[in-house]
Amino acid sequence: MPTVALKRDELFHHLQRTYTDFEFDELCFEFGVELDEVTSEREEALKSATAKLSKEKIASLSEEVIYKIDVPANRYDLLCMEGLTRALLIFLEKLDAPTYAFTEPEHKETCTVLIDHTSTIRPFVVCAIL
Repeated sequence: MPTVALKRDELFHHLQRTYTDFEFDELCFEFGVELDEVTSEREEALKSATAKLSKEKIASLSEEVIYKIDVPANRYDLLCMEGLTRALLIFLEKLDAPTYAFTEPEHKETCTVLIDHTSTIRPFVVCAIL
């Protein structure tokens, strides 16, 4: 599963609420993602066997808490702060789910090319530009 690293305070600002680590872990579990690790830049540098940083460099790194969240591979929308917080707010019923409407484009500058020999593998093609 892909992992997204988000600053905790910024995440809570977007969610309009502060959680304890346990509460946020429970929210993630209920939503279907996993809070994999709670860390900081400094902790990561200290744990890393590959990064050899000087004491001055390590001291300059942030101690701001970072949540590392495992998300399902098929949920590309959850790989950024905005996407994850939007999905969580919809899950918590604090935000309405978006509704998308079909419209004809003003300029048909985009086209989808269908190749006959792929029809046995992919008989249907669906495209959308948001």
